[in-house]
Amino acid sequence: MQRQFFLPGILLVLAIQTAFSQKYSNDFLAIGVGARAHGMSGAQTALVGDITAGYWNPAGLTGINAPIQIGAMHAEWFVGVSQYDYLAFAKQINRGEQPSYLAFSLIRLGIDNIPYTINLVNPDGSVNYDNVTPFSAADYAFLGSYARKMRNPAFSVGASFKVVRRVIGDIGSSWGFGADVGLQYRKGPWMLGLMGRDLTTTFNAWSFTLSDREKEVFTSTNNEIPKSNTEITRPRFVLGAAYRTRLGEKTTLLPAIDLEMTTDGQRNVLVSSSSFNLDPRIGVEADYNNVVQLRVGAGNFQRVKKDFNPDAEKLTLQPNFGVGLRLGRVQVDYALTDIGNVSQVLYSHIFSLRLDIRERRKDSGSSGEM
Repeated sequence: MQRQFFLPGILLVLAIQTAFSQKYSNDFLAIGVGARAHGMSGAQTALVGDITAGYWNPAGLTGINAPIQIGAMHAEWFVGVSQYDYLAFAKQINRGEQPSYLAFSLIRLGIDNIPYTINLVNPDGSVNYDNVTPFSAADYAFLGSYARKMRNPAFSVGASFKVVRRVIGDIGSSWGFGADVGLQYRKGPWMLGLMGRDLTTTFNAWSFTLSDREKEVFTSTNNEIPKSNTEITRPRFVLGAAYRTRLGEKTTLLPAIDLEMTTDGQRNVLVSSSSFNLDPRIGVEADYNNVVQLRVGAGNFQRVKKDFNPDAEKLTLQPNFGVGLRLGRVQVDYALTDIGNVSQVLYSHIFSLRLDIRERRKDSGSSGEM
């Protein structure tokens, strides 16, 4: 009996893992965190100044205006098939002339409850649905970040060390390690940033464990048996700029742009070649009285073939929209993103929360929050 239609879940996951094993290794880390960032299409390198800086540019952690800050995000991709979650904690560890910050972030992208049907058909050809078990394919990243102000307070530097864990049920898993380094410059209304991702080159070592029966099914369905291997995520650089301007007594406008540069082979981005690629991300945030924010962004510029003229190309982009609300020490953000393309629109709702925690002041005879 042919069994190829019993393997869609596991084969899809393995195909994603192997087909892009070099250039697109750990690509789940390119999605980004925080609804504010998504509303601005990821244009964050220069302006980020909260807990999400551990991901976007660790130097931006010095912009946190609280002793402790906590952040969280939840998103569902592809109509709820994939769950994307983020949780982070940051603390100021030095309050001197050169304040420093420490942050920890956890990112998970997972597809859960995938039916594992490889044992659905018994060796005698009978079908036993009790043999179908669920499994998860999940990617995890843990980031430890440190940042501090320089002697010139206009400059901040930071670095993130990351541990990457990827799991495909009981069949395969990998461990990876890498580091990012960031720099920010802020003077008046101007903000500049530089981010080096995977500067150490991030390596992911995969190992697979399959039983003899599983290998037999893979072979009988003409599918390649996955083998232990090592993936490499090569360095990339992001240059960012932002400018804050007032439109009145209570309204400010903050346009920003990021330019991501890669040299690991040709990509389908705005500026594309075999030796150099440039991928821009553009965003704008309007803030009213530091309470309500409106955001728009554009990114993921690509050239695609036209439907009725395959010899011609057209330029497409991913539009994003977001809103934010600050209530005292709580910041709530929402973003609506289109992760599809022109022919298939797939909107996703992203929610994130940020909380500033103030330390209690110890006065003689009384205590209260600062």
